[in-house]
Amino acid sequence: MVKIGLTGGIGTGKTYLSTHFRDMGIPVYYADDEAKKLYRQPSFLSEMRKEFPDERLWLPDGSLNLQALSQSFENEEFLHQLSLFVHPFVMRDFERWAAEQDTHAVMMESAILYEYGLDKYFDKIIVADASEALRVKRVQARNPHLTEADIRQRMSRQMPQEEKCSRADLVVCTGETYQEML
Repeated sequence: MVKIGLTGGIGTGKTYLSTHFRDMGIPVYYADDEAKKLYRQPSFLSEMRKEFPDERLWLPDGSLNLQALSQSFENEEFLHQLSLFVHPFVMRDFERWAAEQDTHAVMMESAILYEYGLDKYFDKIIVADASEALRVKRVQARNPHLTEADIRQRMSRQMPQEEKCSRADLVVCTGETYQEML
């Protein structure tokens, strides 16, 4: 089975592109969605509490305080440590999921494959790419509460798009319309 990683910076069209792969019969694992599911699993939360015992992150019933967690994302060191903790769980889940698929190829969509060395788990890496202006426009359309400065700050925390493209096996440039992608 061929394992494909689909990555790209915020607003590059990864999710849109992944729908086309799904339409071609390639199952897609959405790493962000699956990581969020972990935060509801008691065994994961037990391990997480050992790693991150700060009481502000935990509600009296032992569940994760999602509001406090999201506020902690502003702390880049915390976010890095959390990512290092979460990614092994996500990759184990991906491997389990991939083994259940009856297909010649599977795909994982994740914005941060390169940032955390996850590219080593894949046979091929595809990078979705778009101009910075278009990326900002796309993110603003789905998150109207974010300013352009907010979006550019998020972009600055990710690996530069040019570097992702230079490391990719394939770069797919997305445009404003499907016709521009052809």
